[in-house]
Amino acid sequence: MLASTLLTPSKLNPSHFVPPTNFADFHPRNRVSVSPKSNSKLAVLVRATSNGRDGAVDATSSPGTSTSSGLGDGYVALFVRMLGLDHDPLDREQAIIALWKYSLGGKKCIDTVMQFPGCINLVVNLLRSESGLACEAAAGLLRSLSSVNLYINFVADSGAIEEITRLLRQSSMAPEIKEQCLSTLWNLSVDEKICIKISKTDILPLAIKYLDDEDIRVKEAAGGILANLALRHVNHNIMVEAGVIPKLAKFLTSNLEGSKVIRKEARNALLELAKDKYYRILVIEEGLVPVPLIGAAAYKSLTPGLHLWPTLPDGIEIERTSSQSSKFGASDLLLGLNIDDKNANIEETKINAIIGRTQQQFLARVGALEVEEMAIPHSECSNDQRSTLLPWMDGVARLVLILELEDKSAIIRAAESIATACINEDMRIAFKEAGAIKHLVRLLNCDDNAVQLAATQALERLSVSNVICRVIESEGVLGPLVSILKCSEIAETIVEKSLNILARILDPSKEMQSKFYDGPVDASEKAFGGANNDGVSVSCSSTELDISKSNTRNDILDSGFIARLVEILKSSSPSLQEKAASALEFVALTDPSLAPIISLDIESSLNSVFQQKILKISADMESDVECQFSEAYAIEFEEAGLAISAASRLMTRLLDCEQFRRKIDSSQFICLLREILRSSIPLHSKDWVAACLVKLSSLSGYNMSFDPINVEVTLYETIPRLLEQIKTSFSPEAQENAVVELNRIISEGVVDSTGAIISGGAIYSLVKLMEEGSERAVEASLAILYNMSIDSENHSALVAAGAVPALRRIILSNGPQWERALHVLRNLQT
Repeated sequence: MLASTLLTPSKLNPSHFVPPTNFADFHPRNRVSVSPKSNSKLAVLVRATSNGRDGAVDATSSPGTSTSSGLGDGYVALFVRMLGLDHDPLDREQAIIALWKYSLGGKKCIDTVMQFPGCINLVVNLLRSESGLACEAAAGLLRSLSSVNLYINFVADSGAIEEITRLLRQSSMAPEIKEQCLSTLWNLSVDEKICIKISKTDILPLAIKYLDDEDIRVKEAAGGILANLALRHVNHNIMVEAGVIPKLAKFLTSNLEGSKVIRKEARNALLELAKDKYYRILVIEEGLVPVPLIGAAAYKSLTPGLHLWPTLPDGIEIERTSSQSSKFGASDLLLGLNIDDKNANIEETKINAIIGRTQQQFLARVGALEVEEMAIPHSECSNDQRSTLLPWMDGVARLVLILELEDKSAIIRAAESIATACINEDMRIAFKEAGAIKHLVRLLNCDDNAVQLAATQALERLSVSNVICRVIESEGVLGPLVSILKCSEIAETIVEKSLNILARILDPSKEMQSKFYDGPVDASEKAFGGANNDGVSVSCSSTELDISKSNTRNDILDSGFIARLVEILKSSSPSLQEKAASALEFVALTDPSLAPIISLDIESSLNSVFQQKILKISADMESDVECQFSEAYAIEFEEAGLAISAASRLMTRLLDCEQFRRKIDSSQFICLLREILRSSIPLHSKDWVAACLVKLSSLSGYNMSFDPINVEVTLYETIPRLLEQIKTSFSPEAQENAVVELNRIISEGVVDSTGAIISGGAIYSLVKLMEEGSERAVEASLAILYNMSIDSENHSALVAAGAVPALRRIILSNGPQWERALHVLRNLQT
């Protein structure tokens, strides 16, 4: 038998034997079950978890403890032999329980068990036992063995992973068995090769399922497995698709009762997943914010104003409306706690900002921030790159708190984290309410390029929101941005992000929208429902905001700043050219005289934008279809189109000035704009090109009868735009208006207009509209098809689009358009 080969005489040295208190307890025929949980003197079980990432934690015990229940080392061989398949199942059960208890004594006891070759195979075989105690003991012994780095591979090669996976698939299993099985896999998964092997089995979905188990120990072990699997990037996609992020996030966002172990493992797993920018968005959407760990010592520089009149986190001051105050200053101390509930109308985001700031400032004062996190070693991350995950309220407040510190590296990481966390409007509003904007604007004046870059990056992400954009402007951001852009030695990345912020603030279309559609900028009136509460009110005059706004916008009229914009427009990338042109357009609207712009070499800058390199490359590679459909080519072409559109819009404004018209070479710009109109730039970028071309040709006295520009505008901008509206619009009214306008153009006999329809691939849409559109749309569609059917070269395209069956259905229906349909059908049949 297999067990008979395990025992050798050298293992039974009587001098090493420590007799048990009651030898009958370990007799092979004793039928009394010996449960490890019944002995209060058992050695403390070593955790399956590992703080390090290079292997499992070695089980250790005190030198004076060689056994856990009085079992002598010499009797290990006897109980290993009893594991043999030739012994009675109850004997095997007693033996595995005794060995499990013995292995809890530490690494020396585990070494003794591992002296017997084949022992692990017998233990794995007992995982198939019908006895729950035997299964639990076998899994527990494997857990102990796998806690030693030296024996991890022996356990993995014994088939333990497969047997444990089989056990975990069972619907009904004792929590104790689940815990031991999952903990064994937890230990095994710290090894990289074994982790890869585990990830190819069904253990991943099983571990995710056991996160919902009622037993906290089972949850801990399942979380530990997932944390180790997340260390391998190849597992991330499988884990995310299996829905692991919401399940792990609930341990950090909810107030569920649980141990620190499951919270730590959930945090470790999510931090690994959050290294991917797309998965990081999913983590943030679950209510968690990545926050850098900067060290508890960094918070010592925080100096909160304890004796200042309090303000809301976003900087709104709370004014006194009563001269009466309590004798001992209680009204100041308890400000905000005595608001009448009937009048109070504080928004939830503002409440969260107040609570979050209060909690984080208190923890910083008592030195409790990052005490627990910094005690956890991360071997793969330096202290400068470590981070944690906090719920939205705490995370937003912590990041804003870091912006107030003196440590520049901490400030940079906090600003970068704010930029990362701004994934939606809710997060942007949360940072606005927490007071992040005023600190970020202040950091723009820092002489450190890294700090400026991080601040502009965060403000750029915040400025995506129209509401936040106005708040950023009200904090006086234009002055620092103008100063940054005036510096020619500043990094291009900072210039790009600064221009992005500036272009969003000074967007002319957004300015008009705010006048007609948006509500008042004075959002502070809603802070406390506009009510005065016990001598306290929050007020901010809209007139003062308007004056502040006009004063700050005077910064953009600085001659050095305008010269810098013109320089960027001339020699930068298309994306920067677009932003510079937009800012210059706002300057033109602010100063109608246009003198600051016209006095510079603006015409050469516009000429540079209109001669984009990508347009020349496109003309040379018309036959290279594969290159035209590449992603990089499409992005570059889109950026060039946006830059040309912004420059055309700027030039359209400048054409109102006679001095500018006399200064430029009109014929040269007309040729450039006509080439752009005939090019393949995106259609939405051609509207301002066409407008600028028509205005320039009419104001310059260009001979339209000799060389009609309006025809080119119609063929390359108007007709493609109408066809796009017919093909993509979901509004029947919009489709009807487009087809009626298209019919008018064709009826006027514009040259090559029918060819433009065929090349635009709109015949199928016209046939469909002829069958499903309104009476007016059907009439216009039939008129267009009739004009196209006159030319026999168009017949094949009309027939291929299904025009014949559609025409026959209209004729047979005897509707009001049946005669026109009959004429079209006769033309196609001739």
